Amino acid sequence: MTTPAYVEALRRAIAAPDAHGKVSIGLEDAVDLLASAPPAPSIDPDYAGRPGYDRVFLDGTPLPLPSLTGAAARDTVKFAGPNGKTDELRYHHFSVVMSKSRRFARLTAVNIDGGQSVEFDRENDAWSFDPRIDKKFQVGNALYADNPFDRGHLVRRLDPVWGGSEVASFANGDTFHFTNCAPQHERFNRNPQVWAGIENYILKNADSRDVRVTVFTAPVLRTTDPQFSDIRVPLQFWKVVAFRRANGALASSAYLLSQEKLVEDVVADQEFVWGAYKTFQVSVSRVATSASLDLGPLVPADVLAGLDDAEVLRPILALADIRI
Repeated sequence: MTTPAYVEALRRAIAAPDAHGKVSIGLEDAVDLLASAPPAPSIDPDYAGRPGYDRVFLDGTPLPLPSLTGAAARDTVKFAGPNGKTDELRYHHFSVVMSKSRRFARLTAVNIDGGQSVEFDRENDAWSFDPRIDKKFQVGNALYADNPFDRGHLVRRLDPVWGGSEVASFANGDTFHFTNCAPQHERFNRNPQVWAGIENYILKNADSRDVRVTVFTAPVLRTTDPQFSDIRVPLQFWKVVAFRRANGALASSAYLLSQEKLVEDVVADQEFVWGAYKTFQVSVSRVATSASLDLGPLVPADVLAGLDDAEVLRPILALADIRI
């Protein structure tokens, strides 16, 4: 997360005291600095009215929200929703399911409409707790102070930003909830990388019927993740992208990314697996197993279906390496 320009300007002003060690900023300069500060993201006050993940977004054919399995299913944070008790936190164009024990998302699901996307400049990074669940189930700013971890978006900021201007603005704001972030090493989060462009690449290059994709993503939450302060830091992140081809057939592809090598520099040494932050295309079934998910129709729709799972570990060095 880069430092805003207005903050840097204020730092420079404070770092230039006069001969007596006093800092003095003129009223006009102070006004200019404040005026240069971007606004905080707009948050829709009506939490009950958010529609969340649309299960019939892809050509009207139902694609259920993936369900968690085993211990992960018993670990979700439940709360009183508009239609009874639920673990699905609904936002504008996406939904999140939280882990009670880890306080991070076990699942996010976002609908992306490439034909209605809205250009939306990044505002001030002001993150918020979701008032529908207890703060004790959400990791706040304390984790990210004085260390190389960033608040890494799970649902990308621009993915749900489409439709009318108001809903696009609210969708942008919704991505700045602590429920939608996890600690990502600054070198992992701030560097341009293949991981960040997968959705756009598939939108532009898939033989898609309606220029729409649905993306599911989250950290892989393992009991062996290293401890930092009172938090276990996820070492891997997964992503599954779903779309419909021009003939109406469902297609899916899956990806894993590791920040293991970077995290080991911050916490106790970990066994090296995949390098600093490499992206791999893997089978959808592999992600289902790693993340304790039932991915239903996404497994047989995998573009890598038919290959031996042991052979499916395709390094993605450039977007053109993606098989769709």
